[in-house]
Amino acid sequence: MSLFRRGGVWWYEFWFAGRRIQESSKSPSKTVAKNAEQKRRRELEEGFNNFTDTRQERIRTFSDMAEEYFNAYKLRLPQSARFAAYAIDHLKRILGSKMLVDFNEATVIHYQNARLGEKASPKSVNEEVGFLLRILGDPGDLMRIRLHKRKMLKLKVRQSVGRAFTPDEKDSLLEEARKARSPHIFAALSLALNAGMRDTEIKTLTWGQIDFTKNYLAVGRSKTEAGEGRTIPLNSTLLEVFSEYGEWYREKFGMPHPEWYVFPFGKPSPSDPTRPVTTLKTAWNNVRKNAKVKGRWHDNRHTLITDLAESGAGDQTIMDIAGHVSKQMLKHYSHIRMEAKRTALESIVKKSAGKDASVQENGRAAGVKQEALIGLENGAPQPTRSNRIAPPANSSSAKKTEQNYSELPMITRHSEGESLQKSLQSCNFEGDREVEKRCKSLKLNGGRGRNRTYNLSVKSRMLCQLSYASNQSGFAVRLRALHTACTPRKSLLTLEEYSTVCEWFPKARCKPESALRRLFMIAARTDWSRG
Repeated sequence: MSLFRRGGVWWYEFWFAGRRIQESSKSPSKTVAKNAEQKRRRELEEGFNNFTDTRQERIRTFSDMAEEYFNAYKLRLPQSARFAAYAIDHLKRILGSKMLVDFNEATVIHYQNARLGEKASPKSVNEEVGFLLRILGDPGDLMRIRLHKRKMLKLKVRQSVGRAFTPDEKDSLLEEARKARSPHIFAALSLALNAGMRDTEIKTLTWGQIDFTKNYLAVGRSKTEAGEGRTIPLNSTLLEVFSEYGEWYREKFGMPHPEWYVFPFGKPSPSDPTRPVTTLKTAWNNVRKNAKVKGRWHDNRHTLITDLAESGAGDQTIMDIAGHVSKQMLKHYSHIRMEAKRTALESIVKKSAGKDASVQENGRAAGVKQEALIGLENGAPQPTRSNRIAPPANSSSAKKTEQNYSELPMITRHSEGESLQKSLQSCNFEGDREVEKRCKSLKLNGGRGRNRTYNLSVKSRMLCQLSYASNQSGFAVRLRALHTACTPRKSLLTLEEYSTVCEWFPKARCKPESALRRLFMIAARTDWSRG
């Protein structure tokens, strides 16, 4: 430690944590400079060791701390200052005389019980406790953690408070609002029911926010960031209401300016368009009483969101109109009515009835196809899609048709040494009935991989799909020929078994090309020329 004099003023100099500290005491007294050096050294030591004296802070009263907090709060969040003042006044009334050192978890629980005893709502008590813990600072954060661990931080709040008005209730409210003495209530109620705007958004609406050329309005100051600045289209009802309201406004104040409020201030009648109306509560209570409808003003917003949800509007569209930031809040506001639920459930019954009718139609079509296949077994011609009348069985045309249908399309390409599956994928099928060629007898010394099958169910399924596909593609295969095809394999499928399987021919789901390829996979191991 060293002291020296420079220009009539004493300086002190010392070393701390490897650094040289040289500062002026701003005093001509050596004693003052010596005390200043000791104080400065102690400050550095306390700061280096993270030690601060908070005794004066801990004996401050809660009223002083709350007042200091509110002065800073209203500068940063002026739109919420009114509710903050309401909550902090209750805190000061009950806890104002306590010092910071007296606060603990029991104090918070005592405040919750005291407010509930005054019939305060749980939601309001939760908001006030939030302000309390923020005012207390770091000790409040510690108490928040302990209360949350004990599940005593927040009181249980009722989830479904709001409701959606029925169409009859909406009509009654609008009718009474039109007859009300207040010039604002009908236009404001129409905005709430057709635009879903909040109470403050309606009261602070200016003419500059409404674009009548493009028929939309832009919301100004809002409760949430998603709600502020959102655009809402004006439907035909709102355009008609604003047209009527605008005439009254021009007669009262002249041509409106963009910065003028749509709902001007004044009591008992509007008188100052440069200031917004302060409340619509009295007019709303009168309208609700005369209409004999129970509900809050905010329920008008619930009603619009419910109407949009029931109309089938998407969640994102509803959130953009309402200014919500989450689907959880959207779910809170949407109250699907019983009639909409009944209609949704009734639509299932109608859909099931339509499906049964479609099944019956398919059954009748399946019966026609089955009769046609049985006719083919007896030598009858295949009916065409134009429902032409078939010629008699003993006519020359019938015999020619039977001769054509008893023959199968041939494989035009199959090189020696090439795999059967590859050959089948590259073969050409001629579906023209005028090309009448007999199929060559093919022999294969054992199948490869998936081409070999001796499973009766698989064989039956392939034959049934083949018969249905050949019927659809213009070919016909006689049951005797298919039965003959299976004979070299020790009668894998008898005629009686095949006739039984014919009952579910129409149920086969297979493209004609795929079925024909499966046919040639069977034909490669059998002799079709004997049919």
